[in-house]
Amino acid sequence: MASERCCLFLEILVAMLLPPLGVFLRYGCCSMEFCICLLLTLFGYVPGIIYAIYVIVAVDRDRYWRDGYYYPVVA
Repeated sequence: MASERCCLFLEILVAMLLPPLGVFLRYGCCSMEFCICLLLTLFGYVPGIIYAIYVIVAVDRDRYWRDGYYYPVVA
């Protein structure tokens, strides 16, 4: 339990410094969350931080994880 909290804390800390990197560590390079975060960070640093923290804390990544692959939301 403590290691999960520590990982979450480190992901949030990285997301505050470099928002796309924090999302990349959580979801991978070619995910929709990463692309949106990268785009928001290019438009403005603060929207990228807000979105990265939201995605790391609020979005459940296990919801789309099946058989070792991420599946799209609409299938």
